[in-house]
Amino acid sequence: MKKSIFLSGILLAGMAAIPAYADQTVTFLGYSGLFQERYTKAVIEPFMAANPGIKVEYFPQQGSAAMLGALRAQKAAPQSDVALMDVSVAKTGTDEGLFDKIDESVTKNFADLYPNAKFEGVAGVGVTFDNLVLIYNTDAIKKAPDSWNALKDTSLKGKVAMLSAPDIVGIGTTIIMNHINGGTDFIKNIDAGINAMAEVAPNIQTWEPKPEVYPTVVNGQVSLGVGWNARSQVNADGSNGKMKVALPKEGTILQINTINLVKGGPSAEAARKFVDYALSAEAQAAFTASMYYAPTNAKAKVAAEVADRTVIGAMDKVIPVDWIGLSKVRDQITQDWRRKVIPLSR
Repeated sequence: MKKSIFLSGILLAGMAAIPAYADQTVTFLGYSGLFQERYTKAVIEPFMAANPGIKVEYFPQQGSAAMLGALRAQKAAPQSDVALMDVSVAKTGTDEGLFDKIDESVTKNFADLYPNAKFEGVAGVGVTFDNLVLIYNTDAIKKAPDSWNALKDTSLKGKVAMLSAPDIVGIGTTIIMNHINGGTDFIKNIDAGINAMAEVAPNIQTWEPKPEVYPTVVNGQVSLGVGWNARSQVNADGSNGKMKVALPKEGTILQINTINLVKGGPSAEAARKFVDYALSAEAQAAFTASMYYAPTNAKAKVAAEVADRTVIGAMDKVIPVDWIGLSKVRDQITQDWRRKVIPLSR
């Protein structure tokens, strides 16, 4: 009897020593395509190598809205653990009670995040920073454009491409134009930005570049475009020098992807461990080197040649955007575009 009790005690002690997340699968919702490929190699595979008891399954989604729809459908019985999505959509998910809050109790890296990565009313935190840039064809434009006003250059009539509102590229460019043309609080009044975009419109060849803006610049279909830095840099690398990227002197805006813990997810403890790793300086630096998204962890050590191709060195030039407030006026901005901007394009 004593031997049996002794062995039972050893068994229980051994079980207590096994982490709660051992042999669990973390279901991760993230963007499809190139993002999935590079995030898996830079972050997920190293995490699994360091934590052999945890498997991370990546379920690719076409965008943040698709992820939100999936999580809404699962709310009564969640099947996902972690979702990586745009901050404005994460706010909606938070309001609907889909996420648990990420703070110091979840990750020791919380204190090292830039202030731009933390949002009132959003349960998740920023995991990547991206930013708007100008992209140009080097055969057509010999000197890198240093101002957003290059979009209004009359010599580029019919030679510019970008996505229009309601896409965030169009709205984000309008916010930048509002800022550099004397506008203050775009939530209250964005007329300066709309008027500036009306001057850009005659230069636009297409508001809907297919399949996206980057190839149209590379192949010379257009000379100048607006894109997101991460994908711009990757496309520039593969363009044989035909396309380059410029961050104008007036600054830029950040597009922020957040990482979110699904409330009631099936592998909660393992998911928390993954979130902690994803926000670490190591993981952040690895993904920045892989795809030029700027890290949200201020302690991430990024090689100078990589940092120079991100917004890291220009954080002081970032134009502040109230992404939560933007959701309230986005439809109005889109209506202004349809009435005052798009009709002026050729």
